[in-house]
Amino acid sequence: MRSVEIAVVGAGPAGLSAALSAAGQGASVAIVERDEHLGGQLIKQTHKFFGSSRQEAGTRGMVIAGRLSEAVRGNAGIDVRLGSTVLGYYSDRVLYLEEPDRLSKLKAERTIFATGAAERMLTFGNNDRPGVYGAGAVQTLMNVHGVRPGRRVLMVGAGNIGLIVSYQLMQAGEEVAAIVEAAPRIGGYLVHAAKVRRAGVPIRTGYTVKEAVGEESVEGAVIWRLDEKWRPVPGTEERIDCDVICLATGLSPLTELMWQAGCRMAFVPELGGHVPWHDDDLRTSVEDIYVAGDASGVEEASAAMVGGRIAGLAAARSLGHSEGVEERLAEARRELAALRAGPTGEKIRRGLERLQQGGEGR
Repeated sequence: MRSVEIAVVGAGPAGLSAALSAAGQGASVAIVERDEHLGGQLIKQTHKFFGSSRQEAGTRGMVIAGRLSEAVRGNAGIDVRLGSTVLGYYSDRVLYLEEPDRLSKLKAERTIFATGAAERMLTFGNNDRPGVYGAGAVQTLMNVHGVRPGRRVLMVGAGNIGLIVSYQLMQAGEEVAAIVEAAPRIGGYLVHAAKVRRAGVPIRTGYTVKEAVGEESVEGAVIWRLDEKWRPVPGTEERIDCDVICLATGLSPLTELMWQAGCRMAFVPELGGHVPWHDDDLRTSVEDIYVAGDASGVEEASAAMVGGRIAGLAAARSLGHSEGVEERLAEARRELAALRAGPTGEKIRRGLERLQQGGEGR
């Protein structure tokens, strides 16, 4: 059985940042990632980031993934285990792994769960037809494999993901018929909304999908309006011809391992669902376990990277690797507060406050 000071589960933006900051303090680190690549969702993000230069502002996500991956692979203090799935965490601080050619155990003094989030699906008639995709799947097809998902797309969801992926679809030569959003207003940054509107794409707020049309695959969608209580309004149905219905309807934190490990959990809608309670160091109620990225509450990748740095630094400090760590933690906390400032950060701030109050129950 291999032993390490800090195990990081997940090699997305949060996990890579956590590993680099912990190793930078002198801790021995292992990254466990079920996929065959480092970078997580960053590898398919072709848009440029906001924020400051510290959060790679003006840099495309896939470039950031390359930089982080190169830094991790070049760090002798980090053991990278790709194609390895964590099956469970046990009270003796042991992670049980399914690796490509064997089952194994990894003992870690501290574990940072940076497991990310999963796409939410939407319930409507015929939502199992070929042509109904999650936005992440569409990004993977286009930006990783160079495959267009169809010809004419209805985007469902006007948050940042829906708006960004709509623009990327148009860059790939797709026609975006419309964007529909159940909420009464656009949820994403208005700069993204302005780009798709300038390209002639209508954004219909207060609408959702009633059903997909087509026997063998998607040939269209029927949308209808919602009232102020989010109830469909009969008689407002409209058909939109399309061969792809792309769902950008939110993310849910992947927290199964934290449930299994006995972390105190809370349901916080503003953070995406059930998340583990954690303090400012991103330490959970199980003192040897930390959390970072979307697993701690769904945010932008910039916040995930800063949160990963905080978790990595705090975990290393708890093991005695404390040289210069207070200054680095203070700087990271200032960056995270800046990212969460203003109207765009109101939701996450409200969610974190609710989390400290216990959420809506375990």
